[in-house]
Amino acid sequence: MHKETEIKLRVSRETLAALREHPLLKKRNKSGWERLELTNQYFDTPERDLAQAKVALRIRRDGEQLIQTLKTRGQSVAGLSERNEFNWDLAKAKLDLKKLDDQCWPAQLAELDKKTIKPLFTTDFVREKAEIAWGRGKAKVVIEAALDLGQVVAGKQKEEICELELELREGEPEALLELAAELAATLPLMPCDISKAERGYRLLDPASYSLSLKAPVLHAELPLDDAYTALAWHLLGSSQRLAEQYRFNGHWRLLQDWVEQLAELRALTGSLGQCAPRATTASLRSALDALLEDWRPLVQAGQHDEDVRGAAHEQFLEELQDTRWGEFSLNTSRWLLARSWTVERNNRGNRLGAVALGNWLPTQLAEEARSLQLNRYQQQPEDLAEQLPRIERLQAWLHWARHVLELPEMDRLYGELNKLEQLAHQDISDEVLDARVQQALTVAQTKTWKVLVKL
Repeated sequence: MHKETEIKLRVSRETLAALREHPLLKKRNKSGWERLELTNQYFDTPERDLAQAKVALRIRRDGEQLIQTLKTRGQSVAGLSERNEFNWDLAKAKLDLKKLDDQCWPAQLAELDKKTIKPLFTTDFVREKAEIAWGRGKAKVVIEAALDLGQVVAGKQKEEICELELELREGEPEALLELAAELAATLPLMPCDISKAERGYRLLDPASYSLSLKAPVLHAELPLDDAYTALAWHLLGSSQRLAEQYRFNGHWRLLQDWVEQLAELRALTGSLGQCAPRATTASLRSALDALLEDWRPLVQAGQHDEDVRGAAHEQFLEELQDTRWGEFSLNTSRWLLARSWTVERNNRGNRLGAVALGNWLPTQLAEEARSLQLNRYQQQPEDLAEQLPRIERLQAWLHWARHVLELPEMDRLYGELNKLEQLAHQDISDEVLDARVQQALTVAQTKTWKVLVKL
């Protein structure tokens, strides 16, 4: 068994060709490019028990060699994935169930009748791989770069495989992201943690690709730094999966959710005060602002305009042909992995980062609530939109962490603020202005709001 640490990057055929000749890879290429033709048969039960357990089982033909591989549940964060992998050489292209013993077989599948496992789909592709190595400080980094071109075939359904895989052989995971980010500066690379196996399952059942990542578990004693880290990784990873699925099927709701994830990441990042000095978050905030400036108005326009919704998918595909999304995704992953907001902050910032979430959050929400001055917007509802950043900061923390607070009617406050936020985004009309006045009053009269503004 070995642990596989890799990052997958979706590319176009043009980018795949450019990568082979990229100066950075040429300079560090220690082996030259080796061309392989790989055919892969994936297996599962008719009920797809292996997929549900996050297990992939395949037989790969690599030239004259036959390899049975089992990949078990691992973790994937914003495109950087880790999984346990078991490999066995085979004499013939037939699944050897005896090799799937207790040493590798997941406990949750212990009762499964392995004889029900049958062929399900294939992934056949040409791989060009090379050993990329360089010195990173005093440490050596070795990465296998693989350029894959082919297709997934499930019954009558097909999808192209066109991707760059970077797998860590020696060194730290940060090196994977550094290399990917350097490449993404000039080439459109889309971090995408959907495996070739997941693509096969998605062809068989479009709903099988899970968009929902496991939500981070926050509790009152969790330090603020850790709470922000968990939420930021979750939002970044979720936004990448939404981008992949919207690219795949063009369902409008996915684009809405993608924008919402980015808006929440922007709001949380802007709420940290001295815990994250502005200089340390400037690049992230600027990148998020640029994405939201382009895509939020389009999503809002599409709420009431079918033509906008119809054209949005093509516009999104054009976005992915640019370098912006890849650069943002990879640089944000690097920033989070290094906890860059903590590097040069002062002692007060360090103390704030270590404060328990349950102690910091009431104070933060109270400051935002008092500064919002809802009484003013009952008199001047036309100006409410100027307070959207503050409302969004309140909403982001209430969304993810209201359960850690011992305050009355937190769910109600969250719901009422949602309504106020939606009204703040709407174009001004007499009807909208009247609704803003009433909703501002409703929020101000909730028990939670009354408690917050007095803290």
